[in-house]
Amino acid sequence: MVTVQATSIRDVAALAGVSVGTVSNVLNRPALVAPVTRDKVTDAIAQLGFVRNESARQLRAGRSRTIGLVVLDVANPFFTDVARGAEEIADAKDTMVLLCNTGEDPRRELRHLEMLEQQRVLGVLITPVDTKNQRIEAMMRRGMPVVLVDRRSNRRNRCSVGVDDVLGGRLATSHLLDMGHRRIAFVGGPTTLQQVAERREGAAQALHGRAGSLLTIETPSLSISTGRTAAEQIAKLSATKRPTAVFCANDLLALGVLQELTRQGLRVPQDIALVGYDDIDFAAAAVVPLSSVRQPREQLGRTAADLLLEEVNDPQRHKHRQVVFEPELVVRESSSLRRSGLRASTRTTPRRGAAAAVALAD
Repeated sequence: MVTVQATSIRDVAALAGVSVGTVSNVLNRPALVAPVTRDKVTDAIAQLGFVRNESARQLRAGRSRTIGLVVLDVANPFFTDVARGAEEIADAKDTMVLLCNTGEDPRRELRHLEMLEQQRVLGVLITPVDTKNQRIEAMMRRGMPVVLVDRRSNRRNRCSVGVDDVLGGRLATSHLLDMGHRRIAFVGGPTTLQQVAERREGAAQALHGRAGSLLTIETPSLSISTGRTAAEQIAKLSATKRPTAVFCANDLLALGVLQELTRQGLRVPQDIALVGYDDIDFAAAAVVPLSSVRQPREQLGRTAADLLLEEVNDPQRHKHRQVVFEPELVVRESSSLRRSGLRASTRTTPRRGAAAAVALAD
């Protein structure tokens, strides 16, 4: 096997007829080098195909140009959109995003955090499996900036960017009650995930003082396959006990529920109305367009990355903030049929409170 030696900075300097220090200045501080000399160096770089060793440079500097983004499930388009927003901000500030997937597994989350810290990333954006993760606290004590994403926090010693999920659960369930449903199921889990617990709490709040019941079907994850399994349980119930409406903790669950209900011969929304959460692109494109609680997905990523890089670049002036966005309910065909049999008009505009963010500073 033939080993090809990588071109070094000394090779570039020799071909350009300059010192190694001059090549280094062209790469890192080009304004210090005369234009004619700069051109010689850049021509030599192009001729030799030289690629700088960024890892070595970062090692010498003691810091990288990378931030970590740790998410629950990269298969969920919600997190794809969050990552897109974070990458937009990072790219504008000459920084790269390293995406890590925990699969809702706290052990994988711990391994990712350990490796990111070992790589000396600038900071970490994370949707934690457990907001009480001690590794996150330890990283922050060691000076590593951390921003919670898709999580609300009342801790004033760290930044967080989230959505009022209690309000989102209330919007979805109130809509179903307004459409005449009295037996409603909440599908989602595990309930140890903060956003799942808060969305269920909002659903329960909507029922307070109103006629109706809430059946909770906890799932082991927030996936299409677990949505199908939950729908199997619903379909097995007798007609007198079966819920007439289902509110799912995310759209992937709702799409799984929709698939299985259809397979079981139950019609949406005629037999069972359905509302999801996140309003991913697939929601509107489903065979029965899915009503969903919309989150500002890319804005979550942009805001979180902004907060993180603000702390990285100016830690003395940075103020920790807890940013909370309000969700919006988008009503489509999956829930627009009233229990009386009269079809309600399908909304094309969201039902919501003000689409605003609340920032709390220390």
